[in-house]
Amino acid sequence: MTGVLIVLEGGEGSGKSTQAARLVARLRGGGSDVVPTFEPGGTELGRSIRALLLHGAEPVAPLTEALLMAADRAEHVETVVRPALARGAHVVCDRFVPSSLVYQGVGRGLGVDAVDAMNRTATGGLVPAVVVVLDVTDAVAARRVPAARDRMERAGAGFHARVRAAYRDLAAERGWVVVDGTPDPDVVEAAVWSVVAPFVVTASA
Repeated sequence: MTGVLIVLEGGEGSGKSTQAARLVARLRGGGSDVVPTFEPGGTELGRSIRALLLHGAEPVAPLTEALLMAADRAEHVETVVRPALARGAHVVCDRFVPSSLVYQGVGRGLGVDAVDAMNRTATGGLVPAVVVVLDVTDAVAARRVPAARDRMERAGAGFHARVRAAYRDLAAERGWVVVDGTPDPDVVEAAVWSVVAPFVVTASA
């Protein structure tokens, strides 16, 4: 049996990292072998790339940003994701290709198709079984983002409004499932589980 790749997505302040951790705990509580991971930075090499992308002092051109994200993802898929799936573990990933389509493709204006093409190469065509997008309003997101912000979080209100709108638009086109991230975390967790559970049950059958 191969594992299932489950991806949680959303703009800044959407609560996706909290829900990824809760999903991992729920899956492990049910006896599943689960590998929690994230992008960028889910490998040793990726940590260096993450530092450059999010905390570096120098500005990063949009295409450079997209290529660094793709490089991080290529290493991540090769060394973490595919080996885990091959041994039958479920992988819960906080961000994956959808983030690049939204942040670099739309937010940075590089074009969804161009970013999609470079990431198909980076992942070797690996596609998640399910992508859950946590959606919150611009006002809710602004209240949740911490005062100490990384380079991406400092990109500006207009950029992040485009990102959240792009998630909604691309979800409709690509079959991503949008979940309201506004309610109490327990409510959001139940909604996320209702989306993910059928994929996990099917894989275990």
